[in-house]
Amino acid sequence: MSASGGTKAIVAALGANLAIAVAKFVAFLFSGSSSMLAESVHSLADSGNQGLLLLGGKKAKREATPQHPFGYGRERYIYAFLVSIVLFSVGGMFAVYEGYEKIKHPHQIEAWYWPVGVLVFAIIAEGFSFRTAIKESNQTRGALSWTEFIRRAKAPELPVVLLEDFGALIGLVLALAGVGLAVGTGDGVWDGIGTLCIGILLIVIAIVLAAETKSLLLGEAAGTDQVEKIKAAVVDGDTVTAIIHMRTLHLGPEELLVAAKIAVQHDDTATEVANAINAAESRIREAVPIARVIYLEPDIYNEAAARSGTNPAKDPAKDPANGSGGSTAVATEPTATEPTATEPTAATPTATTPDEAPDTPADPTESGH
Repeated sequence: MSASGGTKAIVAALGANLAIAVAKFVAFLFSGSSSMLAESVHSLADSGNQGLLLLGGKKAKREATPQHPFGYGRERYIYAFLVSIVLFSVGGMFAVYEGYEKIKHPHQIEAWYWPVGVLVFAIIAEGFSFRTAIKESNQTRGALSWTEFIRRAKAPELPVVLLEDFGALIGLVLALAGVGLAVGTGDGVWDGIGTLCIGILLIVIAIVLAAETKSLLLGEAAGTDQVEKIKAAVVDGDTVTAIIHMRTLHLGPEELLVAAKIAVQHDDTATEVANAINAAESRIREAVPIARVIYLEPDIYNEAAARSGTNPAKDPAKDPANGSGGSTAVATEPTATEPTATEPTAATPTATTPDEAPDTPADPTESGH
């Protein structure tokens, strides 16, 4: 998901919500409609939410520090989670309270043409914002359904704006229905019922947003298609013969960490292993450009152990992170002819980032770009 697309949708939603919030509040002052008050607070909360998303995107661009060596990409997840909290408390709970009060103490709506006119204007403005979010989302959604897109998207901005705008449009229809029924029947209870329905809708949307952003905060792996591309890029069939196990983790929407133990031949020299790791890293970054931090650890491959399965603890087929299609290669435990953990080996773990030089370039097993 492009950051620019997300920013464009956020700015469109922010402009629409600010204009709508002012119009709704003016309509509330003239009509006394509780639905209009709830909707004006809803739009004001949405405007604050878009501001939080823009702030999170700006903070996420900060350079990595010794205290935060993997950068600040997850700032975008944190601010998206704050959006769900604001939507739940300021939007949803306020509307529920206001609706309950107006059901207990109903009053007639005055100057009904104010809320009706503002609601029609708001539906048009929110429709424009929603259309922009849909257009930007379609550029990255691919063949995914909208539900799958919201659940699988690693960048939180567009799913948040989509759900907010969708909820806002439904809320406006509910407010229009509440005001219309209150005016038509002369019973202000309908206005309170419409307000209560708006609050429940906002709470449901906030819960969905919180659940999705919580998963991103905990740390999600790369998508299935990206994992398969990385697997195909690592193995060259010569020096790197298989992947023993692999882990991926999103450090941010556009930054991926890849850690893998790879199988190499027992008679490869340290220089050959180092060159193979360098080449594997280049292939990974070419296949999946967001793979910014890569750790590759070589291990000895033993064909006999792979065929017999004598070492199930390192069997890739039993590693849940490998998924279907994982390699069947197995690394053997150290033997008398192989280096132990306390002895220096010719193939040691390497770790590089795109902008990081190796700490000890004299070591031939370290790779850097």
